[in-house]
Amino acid sequence: MAAAAASSSSSSSAAATPQGVTERRGIPAASFVEDVETYLRQAGLDVNSGLAFLQERLQQYKIVEMKLLAQQRDLQAKIPDIEKCLDIVATLQAKKALGEALTADFELSEGIYSRAKIEDTDSVCLWLGANVMLEYSCDEANALLKKNLENAKASLEVLVADLQFLRDQQTITQVTIARVFNWDVHQRRSKQAIKET
Repeated sequence: MAAAAASSSSSSSAAATPQGVTERRGIPAASFVEDVETYLRQAGLDVNSGLAFLQERLQQYKIVEMKLLAQQRDLQAKIPDIEKCLDIVATLQAKKALGEALTADFELSEGIYSRAKIEDTDSVCLWLGANVMLEYSCDEANALLKKNLENAKASLEVLVADLQFLRDQQTITQVTIARVFNWDVHQRRSKQAIKET
């Protein structure tokens, strides 16, 4: 895919990439084709192989988009969980400062809860993933959760930008496919008109 992309963007007169971006985090940029004939000649492709290459590139963009959307959904689910954990740690610290006990309902099993009082606690246990739980002081837990929240939000921003870039590349590729197809139809009609005269 990279070799074909390099050959297709070798001439600025045949293809122009917006703002000179060649890729974003491993996603190759699509080139807008100004002159279809020059593009095909420089790439060493006929119309059918050019269209096949562009269709394949479009499919690759769609596969990457599905992966990025799955990552985005995971992060969007993770951020509220982290915020909820931060609220719980803050509530525990506030109750401790007031010298009050925190009453909470714990889910023992699906639909079965037990009420408990949490008094004067200095630590909390956090799930880290992969069935690993560690005990932290409330201050350490607060710092860790804030750091995780910042990282998750930053990752989400990058993913949103990647998805926007990817959608732009899909649009450019679809326009290029239409231009190549229309150019081919025009060439065939011209040849047919010459034969008829």
